[in-house]
Amino acid sequence: MTRSPTVLARPSDVPVYKRSIYRRSAILEPYPHYRALRDLGPVVWLARHRLYALPRYAECKAVLRNDARYLSGHGVAANAPTNRLSRGTTLNSDGAEHDRRRKLVAHRMMPRALRALSDNVDQRAQSIVEDAVRRGRIEAVADLATALPLAFVPDLVGWPADQRDHLLDWAAATFDVLGPLNRQGLTAIPRSLQMLRFSRRIARRRDVLPGSMAHDLLSAVDDGTLRFAEVPPLLVDYIAPSLDTTISAISSAVHLFATHPGQWELIKADPSLIPNAVNEIVRFESPLRAFTRRVAESHELSGATLPAGARVLVLYASANRDELEWSAPDVFDIRNDAGRHVGFGNGAHACAGQGLARLETAALLKALIDQVERIELTGEPIWAVNNIIRRHQQLPVRLIPA
Repeated sequence: MTRSPTVLARPSDVPVYKRSIYRRSAILEPYPHYRALRDLGPVVWLARHRLYALPRYAECKAVLRNDARYLSGHGVAANAPTNRLSRGTTLNSDGAEHDRRRKLVAHRMMPRALRALSDNVDQRAQSIVEDAVRRGRIEAVADLATALPLAFVPDLVGWPADQRDHLLDWAAATFDVLGPLNRQGLTAIPRSLQMLRFSRRIARRRDVLPGSMAHDLLSAVDDGTLRFAEVPPLLVDYIAPSLDTTISAISSAVHLFATHPGQWELIKADPSLIPNAVNEIVRFESPLRAFTRRVAESHELSGATLPAGARVLVLYASANRDELEWSAPDVFDIRNDAGRHVGFGNGAHACAGQGLARLETAALLKALIDQVERIELTGEPIWAVNNIIRRHQQLPVRLIPA
């Protein structure tokens, strides 16, 4: 299938950025690239990736809130093969089809449903932090950031209890393949397919937890309201984001409070700042880097002509550091009014698992406030190399007991 030359042609009315924002160095140190893109303008042509990048807040939010003009139903990846493979997911759908799929499972992510989990999440967070404080020196990604989501998300989705060894690796791969087919994207394809094949197997065998999201989906198949082929992609669609976004937020919280002791003193003195702190953490270190949307019809956006069929790259992480939107975007301050960030997306396709991510991150922060006087880095943090997810791979810290 050939692509329209209009889409591939170098545009004449937008500035061009020639460097790759998906090379390893740019993934590890993305913010100078984002700043350079914002300085160029509201719409920038990425020559290496053949995409129109939207690095500023206003354009990102406008695109995210206009599903008719900027389509998700042709996939949100920066490569065509993944967009074909992701058919059947909530992410890769629009309009009534998107609403139908989301309603099948969204009730489990609604505030009322999450309130029922709240006490259990708080108790588990206190236990996890208590164990970490007892040991003193810990690796915060494995011992804090990963421990809490893994205690709840797989059960909520219905993943078999004895089949979780590869979940984190597979979940990371499902994000990696949503970037371009660079080294990370290509090496992630086999692991992403393994997760999809495994999802098909457990759905076919009905080897899922009773009362879980997967159980609901299979019941919908029995009722004739859902095709069986839709179940495996939907399982992957919800379990991967619900793990990685939360792990990212919690590990970033630990890192930021370790490196900003004044902010830690603020939140310890006033725990009512916790919800605000979660928003500021997600604004400052956005878990999701960027997704694409397909342009439905030719039109102008902020003076730039976007041809039908082109892809725009919605740079959430850059929008959340936009100097035109935030008075001091590169300063981490939990007193900021950061609730309008787009770190979890926005509009109809906003992250369905963000309520759970907020609940778990807030619970971990409360437990740390209760039990920890100070957080200290004991080694150099290592960032994961992933096309889409911004999170730590390793974060060695010492927890000083309260």
